[in-house]
Amino acid sequence: MDLFNQFNKDVNLLPEGGVVNYYGCVFSKIEADRMFNYLFNEIEWKNDQIYIFGKLITTKRKVAWYADESFEYSYSNITKVALKFTDELLQIKKLVEEQTNETYNSCLLNLYHEGAEGMGWHSDGEKELKKNGAIASVSFGAERKFVLKNKRTKEVVSLVLQHGSLLVMKGETQTNWLHRLPPTKKINRPRINLTFRTIVS
Repeated sequence: MDLFNQFNKDVNLLPEGGVVNYYGCVFSKIEADRMFNYLFNEIEWKNDQIYIFGKLITTKRKVAWYADESFEYSYSNITKVALKFTDELLQIKKLVEEQTNETYNSCLLNLYHEGAEGMGWHSDGEKELKKNGAIASVSFGAERKFVLKNKRTKEVVSLVLQHGSLLVMKGETQTNWLHRLPPTKKINRPRINLTFRTIVS
């Protein structure tokens, strides 16, 4: 099912086994541009590292991890320690919480320099995350296609995430669905993605 820019924030985009809502642009173009410039230049970006078949790989994609406190967060056998939220990240978090009626205490940020950088199929099911908690994804910069695939039926749902937009995954989405950001050679501009989450002690 190809949804692209057909959206209504109250509509669940998944046919079963989870809830995904796309809010469209929640930032004006001016605000989205300002936030992109701030994030690109001021966030403490680092190249991501993951283990693949036991070998440590350093990605071109850069990441950053911020939170209310110095939470530890592990994936692919790598543990990250959160930096304290900046004022600008708190502004974005406040807007996201108001839009979604949820609360979040941490944020994983991704910087994709161009379309060739993407993310493979995965679910956000790390043990530190609140079970079935909401994950709010904010996008700034280049528009990119986002794809979800049901683990059992293999049904695919896809849409384009706009500059300044908000998407929320919640319920059993991470249990029943995979998601990815497919690479593309058609895009040569950067994209920044913020995923607000809830870490439980």
